[in-house]
Formats: sequence, C-alpha cells, structure tokens
Amino acid sequence: MPEPTVTLAAIIGAHGIGGEVRLKLFAESVESLKRYDTVQVGERQLTLKSVKPGGNGAIAGFAEIGDRTAAEGLRGSLVTVPRSALPPLEEGEYYHADLLGLPCESEAGEALGSVVAVENFGAGDILEIEKPGGKRSMVPFRSGIADLAEGRIVVDPVFLA
Repeated sequence: MPEPTVTLAAIIGAHGIGGEVRLKLFAESVESLKRYDTVQVGERQLTLKSVKPGGNGAIAGFAEIGDRTAAEGLRGSLVTVPRSALPPLEEGEYYHADLLGLPCESEAGEALGSVVAVENFGAGDILEIEKPGGKRSMVPFRSGIADLAEGRIVVDPVFLA
C-alpha cells in the first residue's frame, strides 16, 4: 500500500519565462513549503529550488523546469509530499489530512458518518460529515461539539442537521 500524501499546493500557471510557476497554497505559508527539498508534482519528483510569496499564493522554481513551456505543462498539477515528511505535531495539534475519512460517532458510540472535508472560513475549522445515506452536514470542530478521540470524531448529534 503506498504511503499517503498531503497536498501542499496546486500549480495554477507559469510565471515569467524562466520556468517558474504560480501556486495556490494549501500549506500554512510560503515558509512551510521551503522545508522540502523535493516534492511530487503529478507523477514527477521535482527538486524545489526557490519559493517566494507572489500574488495570492506563491511563486516556485524547480531545478528540472527551465522554461515557460515546461512550466505551463505543469498547470493543474498538485504539489504533494509523503505524510511522513510533515513536521511532528505538538499535543492537541492535527493536520487536516489526518481528519479526512475518520469515523464520526455519538458519545454513546452510534455511527453518525465520516469526515469528508475540513474547511476554515476564518473562525475555526469546520468538519463536513457525510452521514449514512449520503446526506452531508457541516459541524464546528470545537470541544463539546466535535472532539478528536482515539482515531474517531465524537460528535454531538444535535449539530447534525
């Protein structure tokens, strides 16, 4: 079974004529991308030679990409790293990628669904939970409403519409 990957960015186009690309960031910041020497871009392993802020995201250069045509060819590709390459977490911290797919249960152990997405619109993380039957609900990821507990999310069913 292949190691899970985490998406850090998506390539949204070329930047200039030297092979740089524009990125839509999913990582915490431009700085968080700089810790990786190599990344997976689509099916290719590429060497990250530069990353800087740019527009609403970042501008990156890869050692293997030397011109605008090659950079344009990467448009739409995801920039990923293996989950094991992420920095270790402190107590109480989590990566959104680790929440995806977790089962959701009531405090009594009743199956309520699973996490299919994690959003943040500025006021904290929101879990999108798909209930049995396919209907989805969004629930604040807050203590007492939805809690991470031993590989599952314990949800107050009152918040599942």
